[in-house]
Amino acid sequence: MLLASIIVSIFTIQQKIKIINTLVIHPADASTDFLIPIYSNLRSYPDFDDTMIIRDGTDKDTIREYIEKYDRVIMMGHGCSSGLFSVGQFEDTGMIIDHTMVEALSKKKESIYIWCNADQFVERHNLKGFYTGMFISEYSEASVCNVVARKGEVERSNSLFAQVVGRNINESVNTIWKRTIRAYHIAASEVTEYNGERLYLKN
Repeated sequence: MLLASIIVSIFTIQQKIKIINTLVIHPADASTDFLIPIYSNLRSYPDFDDTMIIRDGTDKDTIREYIEKYDRVIMMGHGCSSGLFSVGQFEDTGMIIDHTMVEALSKKKESIYIWCNADQFVERHNLKGFYTGMFISEYSEASVCNVVARKGEVERSNSLFAQVVGRNINESVNTIWKRTIRAYHIAASEVTEYNGERLYLKN
């Protein structure tokens, strides 16, 4: 009886920590390096057996092939409603994630889209996962959005977001979304309130 209970417990733990292959696309840019903690907690990082990090030096056709291969795709950086900017890090393109990647991304249910106005891209193409709307990560963005950002508040918001998502990155997107929303509601500033209201989940 005891042995059976131990076997069931081990099986339950194995199910809980099931590793999925993850592709991270994060164009190299010092202004978004605060996002690095999000994927530094991924299982197998930095050995890349089950995780691949791409920050520069390839082309869109290769990126598409990788998206098709991996179970989950995490995309982050600067972007707009049309997709994720390449910020000059990839060959012959201004956008590294755009409408040409939608068919491959449509097969993924646990993907993560972190860039300004990613919500419009995700919802337009009926994609699934955890994603952001307009996200204040710089003081100039706070000004444009008419949000009062006192000294240090944007940095604290950025750090909080990356740390909470990073701590939960091996969980489901549903769990990531819930825990990030909770953390942002606890942190009291106009910046965190604004960003917290623009975190979304579609599954």
